[in-house]
This record gives sequence, structure tokens and C-alpha cells, in this order.
Amino acid sequence: MTKAEIVRRIARKSGVAQRVAAAVVEELMEQVREALAADEVVNLRGFGSFRRRRRAAKVARDIAKNRPVQVPARDVPTFRPAREFMERMGESPSSARCVVNRKK
Repeated sequence: MTKAEIVRRIARKSGVAQRVAAAVVEELMEQVREALAADEVVNLRGFGSFRRRRRAAKVARDIAKNRPVQVPARDVPTFRPAREFMERMGESPSSARCVVNRKK
């Protein structure tokens, strides 16, 4: 599902214009980004929590040149689904953890 589809569904279910729904979705995403940049935790009851975690430096391998490369420590955004979220999907809440990994 894309952001555009989420906007269409919200607009349809709530009866507001797509322009308004798009502004709300975009602002929600911006608030999450700003909070994570400020090292705050974002808790959405019944949905999950977003937080920033430090990933340690490590040695990886450049497979093209077959030699080790140093990967520096960095912060990554993480999402942990709420118990209700996992139960609705039919999963065990204890196994829920998702890490979003993006290059800086």
C-alpha cells in the first residue's frame, strides 16, 4: 500500500477531502521524523512505537573486491508493533520487532 492509497482510504472513510487527509498524513510523518531526530520515542497506543537505536560499528565484506570494510556506527529508526497490532495479525506479540535500515 502506498501513501496515496492510505490518503484515499482515510478520505473515503472520514468524509474529508483528499487534500486534507494528505496534509494530515504528511504532518504525522513529519512529526515522527522530527521526534526521532530529537531522540524521542513515538508511542501510538494500539499501533506501536518508533524509536531511534544506535547500531554498533562493524567489519563487513566488500564482495566485489573480497576484502573487509569498516562500517561506522550509526543511528537507525526502529518500529515495535503493539500487542494489539500483532494479535490482529495473528502473530505472537513477543516476536514483534522491525528495524528499518536506510543508508545515510
